[in-house]
Amino acid sequence: MHSAKNIMIFLIFVSFLSHAQNNFNEKWKTVFENSGYLSTADYEKSMSYFKMFAENYPEVKMSSFGKSPQGRDLNFLIISKDKLFTPESVKKAGKPVVFIVNGIHSGEIEGKDACMLLLREILVTKEKKELIEDAVLIIVPIFSVDGHERKSKYSRINQNGPEEMGWRTTAQNLNLNRDWIKADAPEMQAMLKLFSKWLPDFFIDTHTTDGADYQYTVTYGLDKFQNLYSGLAGMVKKDLIPHLEKRVEEQGFLISPYAGFKAGQPDSGLVDWPSTPRFSNGYATVRNRIGLLVETHMMKPYKERVFGTKAILVAALEYVKHNKTALLRMNNEADSETVRRFAKEKNYFPLIFKVNNNASTYKYKGIEAVKEMSSISGATKIVYTGKTYEKTIPYFNDVSIMDSVTAPFAYIIPREWSIIVDRLALHGVKIDTVDKEITLEVQRYIFKNVKFNSAPYEGRQPVTCQYDTYTEKVNVKKGSFIVRTDQRTFKIILMAMEPKSGDSFLRWGFMNQIFEQKEYFEDYVMERVALEMLAADKQLEEEFNKRLAEDEKFRNDPDARLNFFYERSPYSDKAMNVYPVMRVIKN
Repeated sequence: MHSAKNIMIFLIFVSFLSHAQNNFNEKWKTVFENSGYLSTADYEKSMSYFKMFAENYPEVKMSSFGKSPQGRDLNFLIISKDKLFTPESVKKAGKPVVFIVNGIHSGEIEGKDACMLLLREILVTKEKKELIEDAVLIIVPIFSVDGHERKSKYSRINQNGPEEMGWRTTAQNLNLNRDWIKADAPEMQAMLKLFSKWLPDFFIDTHTTDGADYQYTVTYGLDKFQNLYSGLAGMVKKDLIPHLEKRVEEQGFLISPYAGFKAGQPDSGLVDWPSTPRFSNGYATVRNRIGLLVETHMMKPYKERVFGTKAILVAALEYVKHNKTALLRMNNEADSETVRRFAKEKNYFPLIFKVNNNASTYKYKGIEAVKEMSSISGATKIVYTGKTYEKTIPYFNDVSIMDSVTAPFAYIIPREWSIIVDRLALHGVKIDTVDKEITLEVQRYIFKNVKFNSAPYEGRQPVTCQYDTYTEKVNVKKGSFIVRTDQRTFKIILMAMEPKSGDSFLRWGFMNQIFEQKEYFEDYVMERVALEMLAADKQLEEEFNKRLAEDEKFRNDPDARLNFFYERSPYSDKAMNVYPVMRVIKN
């Protein structure tokens, strides 16, 4: 009887455990799983799910790093086995920080669902608990939160699920993955503060790609060119890429480099290139860190893309775990060597790159396409047959430097251009203020051949131009800003301040008003002044007559002839086309 009673208690206990386990499992199942892997949770349900980790596990802290234009919280999680929730404590412990951003384009949201599953395996089931033993994770579940909630079945015509997906841009119609350096979006300004505070050791940004159809589920973008410190580039080429490819394929997913086609189709060859700092991985590069861009293929089922994303996240975290010491050492070297080589020793700093025509080879796994005449467009259309093939094609990934510049000791920014200073500060740049007027010899740029984009781009009117250089002594006013280049943010400073850089503030249109003429002459007044100038200056008369003789367009343009004298008169605007930022060459 006593034995039967014990058996009954045991069975009740087992039943209780089983019931509790079932409830436990249901609690942690995601909308993605409950929908048969077809859907993704909305913003509120997504945040509630991530909040459960913080509520149930002391290793997790969830906070807001800002607000979106529509008032939603921009949330992030810190996952630390040792409960290290400040950058200072993490650095003191000697642990690398891995920073994962999801939903920068919120229609491309696999990373959010992948992170839900990954954190569950780390914290709940403990299957992958080792991934946080030697690293601290920062996870942004959704970056473009307003774009995430502009969801419908028709957001992305090229993409195979989820059933409803968010929009590519923010509520202000800005593409956050063009905004890393210029930082116009409130979301990006908040992100850069978070990034600068934590200064990650390894950065990951998750996306879904557009483009051709092929067999690969996962593609990756990794800078490994002259824009990245050579030690880190060596790690990427020799260790990281082989590891990612091996581990992702071991988990059941085909993987390849994220690349374009040289002439729009595979037979022409794959093309790889250095990323620029308007993009996430290019931004990580100019912060002297490895930036991993994850791009799953749009036509693969959503389930496959989510699990493929999780596979490369696991592979990346494994790499950091096994290479922690080398990664931290190389990041420190990258910071110090950048300052030594470019700020102190004045070696040329590369700003613009080109992909050369010489190619290696790549065994490409494609999907056959045929060309047919279209009754809709009247042109040839591409039709993918679904038939797979493998073919060795050219791989253009040899890069050289096209243009570079030597760094000044410092840049001087006039007080009235504080918008530039505010943006630099977001990037962690240290800025000093002039406390009394001083006279300095500076180098100036004056622009020529100025051309504006025919249409706005990302809310701005980008400009291209050339310039001449001259030196002069100037009185630097009290309240002006001085940005020294001998700091770890050297690359950001040069990329933002040097007009040659395609992502400079000047090129992005922050200063377009310097190209505008604000004072004008009346013709009858200028006619009189021109005659006075000719009478007083024989050399000017010779120059004018030579221009008349040699330049027919000038000779037949009355306004150009009068403007010739206006530009050389004391009445013209001497600040027009002159870069307001000054370069201090010597200490």
